[in-house]
Amino acid sequence: MTAAVMASDGSYDPVISKLITSLKDAESLSDEQDLGFLQNLLQSKELNALVTVHSKVAKVNKDDRIAPLLSASMQVLVEVLEMLAPRCHISPLCREIFHLLQTPHLQSILLAHDAVAQKDFYPHLPEIPIEVDEDEETIKIVQLVKSNEPLCAGAQSAEPIVGATIKTDEETGKIIIARIMHGGAADRSGLIHVGDEVIEVNNINVEGKTPGDVLSILQNSEGTITFKLVPSDGKLDQRESKVRVKAYFDYEPENDPYIPCKEAGLGFIRGDILHIVSQDDSYWWQARKEGEKTTRAGLIPSRALQERRILHERSAKETNGETKKGSCASICSTPPGSPNPNNPCRGPKTKKIMYDTAENDDFDREMIATYEEVAKLYPRPGVCRPIVLLGAPGIGRNELKRRLVARDPEKYKSPVPYTTRPMRSGEVAGREYLFVSREKMESDIANGKFIEYGEYKGHLYGTSGESVKSIVNAGCVCVLSPHYQALKSLRTAQLKPFIVHIRPPQFDQLKQTRTKARARSTFDETNSRGFTDEEFSEMIKSAERINFLYGHFCDDEILNGDLTDAFEKLVNLANKAETEPLWAPASWVQ
Repeated sequence: MTAAVMASDGSYDPVISKLITSLKDAESLSDEQDLGFLQNLLQSKELNALVTVHSKVAKVNKDDRIAPLLSASMQVLVEVLEMLAPRCHISPLCREIFHLLQTPHLQSILLAHDAVAQKDFYPHLPEIPIEVDEDEETIKIVQLVKSNEPLCAGAQSAEPIVGATIKTDEETGKIIIARIMHGGAADRSGLIHVGDEVIEVNNINVEGKTPGDVLSILQNSEGTITFKLVPSDGKLDQRESKVRVKAYFDYEPENDPYIPCKEAGLGFIRGDILHIVSQDDSYWWQARKEGEKTTRAGLIPSRALQERRILHERSAKETNGETKKGSCASICSTPPGSPNPNNPCRGPKTKKIMYDTAENDDFDREMIATYEEVAKLYPRPGVCRPIVLLGAPGIGRNELKRRLVARDPEKYKSPVPYTTRPMRSGEVAGREYLFVSREKMESDIANGKFIEYGEYKGHLYGTSGESVKSIVNAGCVCVLSPHYQALKSLRTAQLKPFIVHIRPPQFDQLKQTRTKARARSTFDETNSRGFTDEEFSEMIKSAERINFLYGHFCDDEILNGDLTDAFEKLVNLANKAETEPLWAPASWVQ
């Protein structure tokens, strides 16, 4: 009988050699047929090859110096495809690379690479047998390698461990798995599920212990962690969703007293795009920041939870008298502009665009900004998104609009406003204004044909929705600088506007730049004069209010300190809106 098995490199595998030798000692105690079967099995080339592969993989895992450069190469591929898409019609090389990266063979290689890089090759325990003794409780034993991922109990924090949260069942008092973090070690194992009861951790019985006690055991563990679990009755679907949302508020999990596990939280700022991978929990969603290479998701407050918090904060403010119903602040909500000191609830006299105060204040007050589902909106040839310049009066929106239109009049166009006032000397119908009768304009307003309108010195002014659509349908870029409340009419799936917030710099720079440019005040049409300090202050205050109410709807912003720099950025943003795939409300993407 051969005493050893040759390995692929010519050496003998010591483990199998020892097993074959031990069979000789058992010949007198066992059946000769069984011994022959085991001997042939241990001497087979297939088994020897498997042992060799296992040894090499185990050796690589033990060598900390060997590590993948990244574990999400498929995500990088998707990002490269998005970058190449708008350039394919320009460069043959980009087009060739674009098609090459979409071949199934290349993508399969990258998927296999990511699986190895994420160590998603550990063996899985077999499924629990269906037929079991009714009087005997089914137990499963799971081993995980301790990693830099959290396992938390309720609101307690803990040292990063396996990517899960645990809690005490209110009815039974037993410790159960409360949540599995997508992409974490527990999730990748496929062996631990929400609702599983924890019986032992590293051979330590946890009956009667608190989740905090379990965390202490885990924190003091090194290397492999062994769980003894009673499987839950049902397994929740852990497949990731494809939902992306744009955050409309800032969130810092370390300052949230209600989050189940601070270490598992995901912080973000307003405007971040989040990939929602799980909405199974009514109060805590699991998400990743779009574009980040991390595999494990983090906890964020759900839409329902965040709306409840905002309503609670508003109620608390009203109770404390900060904003009470019926007060001037809540009913009037004076729009941006120069205030009237004689009546703080009345807008500035020189404001041309007025809105129904009650209607729009209700909108501002009731709007609860949390998340909005978004998707990539790809540019289409011949269809240009309108550019909407949002900002406080006097900030320079109209000057930026004028320069953009003058830069390329065939491409950029601005709709001509309507008015009921008589034509003045030197004016040309259709150039400065479209002159119509009051009856006609009031009828069109009642039929919803104007995206914004108002009355000034007894005459109506407004911009019609049809004039905007005609510019878009002609294949041109429509440039608008409307009152901020016109966003309710402009931000639709039909127009798909690209909204830019024009913001003022700090007071000193604002005053210095406007004084140097000899800018004329837009708050006083009767006299040509510069801006006052009060008007500069009001401009900044109005910008802050607009940012609070509508800033989250904006795709980008421009700080209009130096007009030349601001215009250069506007040109770049206009090109970006025309050529690049950008995030937009999901309802806009068909």
